[in-house]
Amino acid sequence: MNPELVIDGVTKTYPNGVQALKGVSLRIPAGMFGLLGPNGAGKSTLMRTIATLQEPDQGSITFGDIDVLRQKDQVRRTLGYLPQEFGVYPKVSALELLDHFAVLKGLVERRKRAEVVDAVLRRTNLWDVRKRRLGTFSGGMKQRFGIAQALLGNPRLMIVDEPTAGLDPAERLRFHNLLSEIGENIVVILSTHIVEDVSDLCSRMAIIASGRVLHSGEPQAAIDTLRGRIWKKIVPREQLADHERDLEVISTHLVAGRTAIHVLAPTRPDPSFQEVPADLEDVYFSTLRAAEAKAA
Repeated sequence: MNPELVIDGVTKTYPNGVQALKGVSLRIPAGMFGLLGPNGAGKSTLMRTIATLQEPDQGSITFGDIDVLRQKDQVRRTLGYLPQEFGVYPKVSALELLDHFAVLKGLVERRKRAEVVDAVLRRTNLWDVRKRRLGTFSGGMKQRFGIAQALLGNPRLMIVDEPTAGLDPAERLRFHNLLSEIGENIVVILSTHIVEDVSDLCSRMAIIASGRVLHSGEPQAAIDTLRGRIWKKIVPREQLADHERDLEVISTHLVAGRTAIHVLAPTRPDPSFQEVPADLEDVYFSTLRAAEAKAA
């Protein structure tokens, strides 16, 4: 049975007074788990804490029978981590740097190490470019290299922080396919502000903002709660403020240069609105809006 990651009451306040996490509690089973939230929500702080790179002020984190905060070496042996920002040595080849990382992960026997490095290069579709300098890699290739180094040592827990930001559509699709394959048997936490990434990949998710968990569960179950309550209308830009004042406008989009609004309401606001199927973006924005209204 695959272990579960359990986060209980984790708080973190930085020396400058910013309270990044405010009693975060989550249960994360095996599979792809999406941690969705705006920039500054506390996602990266939580990821770094799970990855044993910083201490929380309060709370506990366990992964199966491992106490993450007290048994850091055991966590690191089973962890794969792709941070939001990671550096590469531009003049070194992918093969050379992966071999170096493999040594750091304890793979000291040369033949076994070569087998492991070859396997992750093939799995991330980097085999053909393994001898190229990393400085020549595209953004998507660098991200796949990041996953390759995270896969060394067969981790049971993997954290990927904002992995698709800046990728073109083709690279993003390749990356999605790779993450989906990896997430079949281990715990993979995908931390992102891109709703589509969670919608496409994750069977479970949480929404976090201002250091608090606002929602957690299955994406489809959350979408179902909005069925029949999302209404769309194309509005002239000069009328947008009036609609935002009078209705619960949860999001605005540009459609062929025109402004489309999504409104949350139990019934059709007026005959000019059309009902549209709810999606995860509606869940996300309505959840954030409700939290902002509560805090106001």
